Amino acid sequence: MGRGGDTRRVHAHDGELGAAVARAQEGDEAAFTVMYRLVQPGLLGYLRGLVGDDAEDVASDAWLEIARDLGRFKGDGAGFRGWSATIARHRALDHLRRQKVRPRSSALEQDVLDLPGPQSTHDQALESLSTEQALELVRGLPRDQAEAVLLRVIVGLDAPSAARVLGKRPGAVRTAAHRGLKRLAKQLGVAGVTDDGPRTLGESK
Repeated sequence: MGRGGDTRRVHAHDGELGAAVARAQEGDEAAFTVMYRLVQPGLLGYLRGLVGDDAEDVASDAWLEIARDLGRFKGDGAGFRGWSATIARHRALDHLRRQKVRPRSSALEQDVLDLPGPQSTHDQALESLSTEQALELVRGLPRDQAEAVLLRVIVGLDAPSAARVLGKRPGAVRTAAHRGLKRLAKQLGVAGVTDDGPRTLGESK
């Protein structure tokens, strides 16, 4: 599930996704199915990182809103991926508020550093895990790092798109993703996969 592989596959489908969105906006139900098939896996992975076992329910709410507001969307396949992630994030935060689990704020929200450098080591570390194991580790990260990793690695967004979803600067998102991946790589190298029970981000330490 490393960013190198999955992100390239995601981007390869963006042309197909853009065409499907355009047809779905004209009422083509088959196109909506194609659109759903291309977007749902990444969206569900992102939501699992945010709300754990409630991801399916939150995704259903998000898709109802996506279907309702589809006519208002303007953009290409990559833009639709970011737009749908924004809707899913709002539904997830609503869910967490209802559950009285408030996501923690972080000092990194003010961090605008842009750390350069390859992340192939981190990608290799993540690729050694199954998606479920990786999501469990991601849920243990500080919220801003977890969301940045989920949006960049699972949803396949670039830094500017992920920044729009989170309402932050691209540099802050790149920094959070870099630190999150570095922390995951360190955990994998030192402690391996933990056996702790599922957590949501609001409960992470």
